[in-house]
Amino acid sequence: MRPLTEEETRVMFEKIAKYIGENLQLLVDRPDGTYCFRLHNDRVYYVSEKILKLAANISGDKLVSLGTCFGKFTKTHKFRLHVTALDYLAPYAKGFGVAAKSTQDCRKVDPMAIVVFHQADIGEYVRHEETLT
Repeated sequence: MRPLTEEETRVMFEKIAKYIGENLQLLVDRPDGTYCFRLHNDRVYYVSEKILKLAANISGDKLVSLGTCFGKFTKTHKFRLHVTALDYLAPYAKGFGVAAKSTQDCRKVDPMAIVVFHQADIGEYVRHEETLT
């Protein structure tokens, strides 16, 4: 478990900022303590500094998970959010998805047309649960 590099932090924050914008700062500086992001086996975990200090006694090869998995870095170094991050993003999000059409087009579109592209769903979490460790 290690802190993210500047490049990893930039890529991850750009992805999260697409959904919650300026509220990104509220994820790190919370009223119930300071939280941080840590990388372990290409997965980014969101964990309180208090728990992080307790986990320092566990060796990296024995550590399976710590905190909440926010997403993972692909082999091409792109960041992909996991559905487990939704509980933390939802209070700050304007909507978890990417618009496929403009607001004007949405008002007069066919009821069966695609308006928002899929980002994550609970079924995806269940289908890939065994690889989330």
